Amino acid sequence: MNTAQHSAAYASPRPTTLRVERQGAALYVELACPTAGNVVTDAMLDELLHVLDDPHPEIRVIVLSGAGRDFCLGGDRREFAAHLAEDPTGSGIRVSGTKARRVCEALTASPAVTVARVQGRAIGAGLALALACDLRVGADTASFRLPELALGLPTAWGGLLPRLLHEVGAARVRELVLTGRAFGAAEAHGLSVLQKVVPEEELDAAVAAWVKPVLRRSPAALRVTKALLNSYAAATRLADPSALDSELMASVLAAAHYTRRGADVHRLGTD
Repeated sequence: MNTAQHSAAYASPRPTTLRVERQGAALYVELACPTAGNVVTDAMLDELLHVLDDPHPEIRVIVLSGAGRDFCLGGDRREFAAHLAEDPTGSGIRVSGTKARRVCEALTASPAVTVARVQGRAIGAGLALALACDLRVGADTASFRLPELALGLPTAWGGLLPRLLHEVGAARVRELVLTGRAFGAAEAHGLSVLQKVVPEEELDAAVAAWVKPVLRRSPAALRVTKALLNSYAAATRLADPSALDSELMASVLAAAHYTRRGADVHRLGTD
């Protein structure tokens, strides 16, 4: 999204971390912190919840993109460290984790069709945000990574793990999570992390090719069809413990804080 204008209907009283523009029945939401790699902060989660929790009833498509070179470089580890410095029991991590789950659930459960437009790197939380969308298109130079385990963290952000298991399959997810290796757009397409891969200069055209036909669909039929797709997808999951993500993240970080006397927390804030 090239515009720097914000829709007045989605304006926030705080300095924003997003650019939001409505074009008819389509809403374009851009992560707008490119100098920081669009890392996900509490402020960004608040902004996303403000936009996604109650979209205008006429909105049929929501496009999520990232400004600059990268879609999103993951969660803000310095903010994690700050939360633990303020409360070593991890209460701030729990609050942040709950917001992350609500954002990803809002993308998945929205009555609008959600589209992720991915360029550059999508790491950790960035991959979670993209995977929460119904449709995902990536540049052929895009790359993905799950580095949590190498950072001493569980893969517990925004319900990422159950979504990955459902979309990709247990054996492949196990390898990606345990090794933390990067994988490119072609492999992401083969894993169904992406449904379409195009040259970066064709990303906007690829998004438009999905958006235009969706906007012509009956609003009622679209809402019901998406609800059915979500219901049938949920029925294939034996369990989805993503509500525990924030507790898991807080418990692991708090334990590291106590047993290593802050060494891991310092690393999280400086890596």
